[in-house]
Amino acid sequence: MFFTVSLQNKKNLAALMMVMILLVTGVTGATAGALGGSRKFEGVPLTIVMYHGVVKDSRHQGTYMISPQLLESDMKYLRERGYTAVVVQDLIDYVDYGKPLPEKPVMLTFDDGYYNNYLYAYPLSQKYDMKIVISPIGYFTQKYSESGEENELYTHVTWAQINEMMQSGMVEIQNHSYHLHGTADTGRLGAQKNKRESTQAYTSLLTSDLTEMQELVRSHTGWSPTAFTYPFGIISKESIPVVRNMGFRASLTCEERINDITRDPECLYLLGRFLRAPGKTSESFFAGRLK
Repeated sequence: MFFTVSLQNKKNLAALMMVMILLVTGVTGATAGALGGSRKFEGVPLTIVMYHGVVKDSRHQGTYMISPQLLESDMKYLRERGYTAVVVQDLIDYVDYGKPLPEKPVMLTFDDGYYNNYLYAYPLSQKYDMKIVISPIGYFTQKYSESGEENELYTHVTWAQINEMMQSGMVEIQNHSYHLHGTADTGRLGAQKNKRESTQAYTSLLTSDLTEMQELVRSHTGWSPTAFTYPFGIISKESIPVVRNMGFRASLTCEERINDITRDPECLYLLGRFLRAPGKTSESFFAGRLK
C-alpha cells in the first residue's frame, strides 16, 4: 500500500520530521531567533511562513494543521501592520530587473497542495489581499483530478482548482516534486539521496521526478514553476546542482530564519521558512520573526 503523507500521517510523524529537519539544517529555534534578532541585512529582510493543512475540526489540528480562524488571524495581523504578501516571481523580478519590493514584504507558503488550501486559504487570500504560494505534490493532484473526490482532511487540489486560483492572481504554484513525498514507493524520505545510491543514479531520479512535475504543471496551466520546495525540508547536497541546472530560480527549505533578499541571484536558493503550528496567537508567533 502506498504511503501517503496525509494530514493524519503528518500529525503522527511530526516529531520524526522535526528531528530530521533539525539534523539536516543544524538550526534550532533558539538559533533561528538569534539570526532574526541580531543579524544585519544587506538587502530586504523577508519572512516566509510555512503552512500545510487548514482544517475546521480541532481533532485533526496539530503541528501541520491549523484552523481557518488562526490563518485568518495571521493574515489580518500582517495586513493591519502594513505587510504585503509577495510570491517567488516578485523576488525574481527584484533580482533580475530591480523591480521594487514592498516596504514590508512577507511570503505565505502552503506545502503539499491540500484541497483545504483551496477551500479556506484561497478565499482568505482574496479577502485580505494577501497572495499565497502553494506547492502541490503532482502525484496527488493527478489522483484527485481524476477521482473528483473532495475532502478537507486528506484530498488534494485538482488542476481545475489550481487554474482557478492562478487566474485570480492571488496564487502562485511551485514544484514540490511529482512523487517524492513518501517512503514506501520511493524508498527514501522526501528527495533525499540514499546512502548506497550513486550520485549519477540520484541525479537521474531527481531530474526525472521534477521534470515530470514541471511538465504536468505546464501542460495543465501554461505556467512553469520557478522554485523547488524541498519535501520535509530534507536537502541532500547532490540535489543542489540538479535544482540549479533544471532552471529553478529559487528553492524553499524548512530552516527557520529571516531571509536577506539582495540583487544577487544566489540569495533565492535555500530560502528559510518558519513553520506555523497551532498553539500561539498571531502576535506571539510573529514576535521576533518579522523585521
